[in-house]
Parts: sequence; structure tokens; C-alpha cells
Amino acid sequence: MSDSSYIPPKVWTWEAPSGGQFASINRPVAGASHEKELPVGKHPLQLYSLATPNGVKVTIMLEELLALGHSGAEYDAWLIRIGEGDQFGSGFVEINPNSKIPAMLDQSVMPAQRVFESGSILVYLAEKFDAFLPKTMPARTETLNWLFWQMGSAPFLGGGFGHFYAYAPEKYEYPINRYTMEVKRQLDLLNRQLAEHEYVAGDEYTIADMAIWPWYGALVLGRLYGAAEFLNVDSYTHVKRWAETIDARPAVKRGRRVNRTWGDEAEQLPERHNADDFEAGDADTR
Repeated sequence: MSDSSYIPPKVWTWEAPSGGQFASINRPVAGASHEKELPVGKHPLQLYSLATPNGVKVTIMLEELLALGHSGAEYDAWLIRIGEGDQFGSGFVEINPNSKIPAMLDQSVMPAQRVFESGSILVYLAEKFDAFLPKTMPARTETLNWLFWQMGSAPFLGGGFGHFYAYAPEKYEYPINRYTMEVKRQLDLLNRQLAEHEYVAGDEYTIADMAIWPWYGALVLGRLYGAAEFLNVDSYTHVKRWAETIDARPAVKRGRRVNRTWGDEAEQLPERHNADDFEAGDADTR
């Protein structure tokens, strides 16, 4: 470790980007930075997102609802390029004043309802379509327990471990060790829970799984931060079993592709407006 120590000033001021990936879009103020209207399609639900783990939660939920036959869950998925600052456009800020993806507009009600924060969107859709959220109080509460566990825990994985291990301009032992310890504790917690249950909240596939899988499932499947070996993810055998089970679901395979613009071209679908878009995307790669 370096012998030099950072001494914080009495009053912090924003003087320059902090460095590292995504530094250009980090800023200490909220609100719109420019005027830009959002596109609006014909379907009941309008999703503005990117296929990060938080975005994937919602597209998996929507594809699972459509697979159950809920035609009211038809949606247009518009690409928000966070690296280019689309989330700071005035139209996006009107739907999500926090300027984070995903954000959704429900046009099936009057006036149209905005919904932001991925956990809130999952609960909204579960209640709207009466799906993937148990009705009995004990099972419902357990599902919400794990949903909100994810909302509170994943920032340690993403903003903590992911940032310092993969994105920070320099590697520092202290923060990497600090967040590695916490991520491994979280994986151990999930492993213990999944040793006794088929899915995270019990024996039923729920929005808790949809929230947790894009983060921790992707991690143990080797798709997040290039950290699988470093974290020894194969040792979490029950998490691995669960992750592979969900990964095999057709709706999950579709949901992973929506608003994706990187990686294997066969897994990319920058925008989704109809179910046929998946087949058209497949044809484009053949």
C-alpha cells in the first residue's frame, strides 16, 4: 500500500472528474443537464433502460409476465446510453428525478404513472398483474425481505467491490479487501439460504429472484467484473445451482438481451418493441 495519505479538505469542492470508468457522468448535483424528449411507443408500458443488472431485473420481469400470457405487459424498451448522459435529459428526469435506469411509464392508466427504482418497478408490476409475489402474508413478507436485501446489499457489490476491483483508475488494497470481504459474506448468506430452498424466498420463483439474479447470479456465472476466480465463486455451490436454473429460463434469456449493446452480438437487442424483435435480432447475426 502507498505510504501517502489523503487528507480531506474542510469543505469539499468539485474540481475535476474523479477518474476511472464512468467518471465523466458522475456529478454532485441532480436535475437535467440538457433538453431532450423521450420517445414514446404504442404499448402500455414504456421502459427506458440499459442492460445493467438493475435494468435486466425489469426486462426479465416483463418477459416472464408475457410468457404467462399477460398481454397488458407488452412494452417498448428504449435504450438509455448512460455513458453518454442520456439519463440527464429533461424527459428522463421527468420520469426519474434521480437520473438512474431503469425508469418506466405506465400508459394504461390516466394520467400515465411514472415508476422508478428497480425494486419499486418489480413490486408495481407484480401487484398490477398479480404475479411473482405470493398472496399469503408470510410468503409475501419473505419475498419482500429478500427484495429489499438486494436493494441494500448490491451497492456494496457494484459501487464498492465492482468499482475498486474493476473500474477505479488505481488498485488499492484496503477498499478491495474491504468490499471483497463483504461480497463473500453476502454470497455465503445466499448459499446458506439456497441450501434449504429452491429459490431465494422459498420454493416459489418470485421477484426476489429476479432482483438478485442479475447481480449475484451473473457474478457466480462469471459475467460480472471478471472476478469469478478472484472470489472463488465455484465454492458457493447452491448459489451456482440456483443461478444456472434461472439462467435456463426462456424469459430470462430474452430479458438479458433487451437494451444490451455490448458483448456477443447474438445477445444484443438495443431496443425491443415487439416479441418478433428477438427473432429479427437472431436473423441479423446469422
